[in-house]
Amino acid sequence: MTDSAGPPSDPDRPDEDAAPGSEDGTPQEEGPAATEAGKAAETGKATGAGKADEPGRAGAADGDPAGPEAPQPASGPAPEPSADTPGVQTWADQPKDGILAARKSHWLRWTALAASFLVLIAAGVGWWMYKKLDGNITTDTSAAAELKAYEKERPTPVVMDAQNILLIGSDSRAGDNRKYGRDDGGSQRSDTTILLHLAADRKSATAVSIPRDLMVEIPGCRTADGKKTRERFTQFNSAFELGGTACTIRTVERMTGIRVDHHMVVDFNGFKDMVDAVDGVEICLSEPINDKDAHLELPAGRQTLNGEEALGYVRARKSLGNGSDTERMERQQQFLGALVNKMQSNGVLLNPTRLYPVLDAATKSLTTDPGLASLRDLYDLVRGMRDVPTEQVQFLTVPRQPYRNDPNRDELVEPDAGDLFKQLREDKPVAVVPADELEEAERDQESGRDGKPDDAGSESPTPTPTYSGSSAADDLCKQ
Repeated sequence: MTDSAGPPSDPDRPDEDAAPGSEDGTPQEEGPAATEAGKAAETGKATGAGKADEPGRAGAADGDPAGPEAPQPASGPAPEPSADTPGVQTWADQPKDGILAARKSHWLRWTALAASFLVLIAAGVGWWMYKKLDGNITTDTSAAAELKAYEKERPTPVVMDAQNILLIGSDSRAGDNRKYGRDDGGSQRSDTTILLHLAADRKSATAVSIPRDLMVEIPGCRTADGKKTRERFTQFNSAFELGGTACTIRTVERMTGIRVDHHMVVDFNGFKDMVDAVDGVEICLSEPINDKDAHLELPAGRQTLNGEEALGYVRARKSLGNGSDTERMERQQQFLGALVNKMQSNGVLLNPTRLYPVLDAATKSLTTDPGLASLRDLYDLVRGMRDVPTEQVQFLTVPRQPYRNDPNRDELVEPDAGDLFKQLREDKPVAVVPADELEEAERDQESGRDGKPDDAGSESPTPTPTYSGSSAADDLCKQ
């Protein structure tokens, strides 16, 4: 017989209408689990709803459509969330999340606005600092015009990527420098002159001091009032007094055959401020100093000099050593080496916040040719030098001896001076060693003791010239 309620029931298979399953008719697991599900279905018929947390819950009664709240089978789509389900949002929670999202969006907007404002402020400060430093530099256009008039007589550059810069320390006593001596109507001479050679590969820098009392040929130059001076043989620092920077450059080029690419003139205050900007420079003194002319009084031993003390130290002459200008130049070279070492070892050249005071101090009292008259030009110059090893930043003085007609003046020693100028002109290496080491090597060479066995082989046909001097890596307290 058949039942009008449906097809005959199968004792081995639960009723399909009562069995749990998905809407697409996917059968559920058979066996004990199905039996338990059937029991739950009977309970569901009586209550009208099953428990949401019971898997395998039966659907509606046989022949009855499932109600709107009928749960989905375990293998079907995920059940609708209920208020009892932990970790699930309810409609009551929605306004709270909306407020949090609005607040988060609000703070994000303000953070972005604040960051943009800080960027603008930083850019503005950076631009102001750049313009300030750039405006500090004084451009010497008159020297450039004078040199252009004598272009035909100037040396031709040999190595294009190498650079030769003439550094001139002015001893003018005018203005803020009047306390360092008498002002002779604003006249000035080059107290210190250094020819700085930067190798084309920027792996070495050689600074050659030119004694102010060196007897040289000074060409005819144009004075500040437009007059033309005659060519003369006199002491080197007269060139700056007669014809300023242009006359000094032409004198150096005539003496060395080296083309001067750029020049810088620094006065006393600029030197002081640079030393103060790096928090002083350390030196060692074997004996105390008391020099009234240099405004200097220092005890013996290791100590750090501030700007004022450093200026007195490099200017002192009569109260130190034998009172010669030779020893004074050696002190200047050693101090400059210590200054370079301090700037490199303390990361000044790589730290904008520490570099700014140094640049500010330098540019305030710096006069340059148009080729170095902008902060960008100076930065490119410093950037090219910052990777030079300190032991390859070398200082020496042109080979000279007392002038035969006046022991208070100097003259070049040949062929040593000519060899040095040739090496620099052709951008070839120069070796610099302490004076005592050079003297010992020369004694050994004269006596035939070079420290090598007889079969050591012949020397290089073009040995590197060696000169007395120092490097920025030298420790002044260990000499």
